Amino acid sequence: MPTTTIRIDDDMKARVSAAAERAGKTAHAFILDAIAETVEQDELNAAFHRTAGERWANILATGKTVAWDDAKLWLTARSRGERPRKPVARKPGV
Repeated sequence: MPTTTIRIDDDMKARVSAAAERAGKTAHAFILDAIAETVEQDELNAAFHRTAGERWANILATGKTVAWDDAKLWLTARSRGERPRKPVARKPGV
């Protein structure tokens, strides 16, 4: 496994050590976990933006979207455990 060196100031090193101790981990394990969490969040953000871009392209191509009021009613019913029919996408104003 390759080695990577990071340079952090004394204050951050002390904060990492204290946080690692509270978590019951070594500073090394704590830093690895922090890096893994950051990378995972970045990957989730990238996937979110990719999906949003695809959906926006679909709206631009078809001109169809779901009205917020319809979506809100559907989401509210789903939150109550109901199984409502999904709202139909249509061109705004139709």
